Amino acid sequence: MAIKNIITEPNKILRQKSLPVSIVGKEEQKLMNDMLETMYDANGIGLAAIQIGVPKRIIVMDLSKNEEKKSPMYFVNPIITNKITETSTYEEGCLSVPNFFAEVDRPKKCDVEYLDYNGKKKILNANGLLATCIQHEMDHLEGILFIDYLSKLKKTMVIKKLSKQKNRPDRIIV
Repeated sequence: MAIKNIITEPNKILRQKSLPVSIVGKEEQKLMNDMLETMYDANGIGLAAIQIGVPKRIIVMDLSKNEEKKSPMYFVNPIITNKITETSTYEEGCLSVPNFFAEVDRPKKCDVEYLDYNGKKKILNANGLLATCIQHEMDHLEGILFIDYLSKLKKTMVIKKLSKQKNRPDRIIV
């Protein structure tokens, strides 16, 4: 397993639509292992393959708390088959939008069809934080970031701030 670099906004790669995976083989499993290690290293709870520059419809997640046993989830070619109209609001952050958080309303429950780590078809009935996280990560597969749900002004301010951070070389403080 290897820790990969996480791409941050602004970057046109993050706006790409990810491509379906035809078969879940060793290459995809290695990718999922690397994604999981990368996500844990960055203290995240979800990561889409596009966030490390791989335009495949693959997501990894783990909602377990620090002291709990790890409980990784793997989603290949996920499709939301049902969403309820009732929403819930969570403060979201994103490894590709570092140090910024905002409240986003999303459907409170959704059903997801996907292939697991071994390529077996599964159905997940998600609600609460799990539903929010899966929808957040699936947005990445469509080239959508959570900041796209904010007002144009707020989104522009966030992108400007991130651009300035990217353009400044790291300073060494003695």
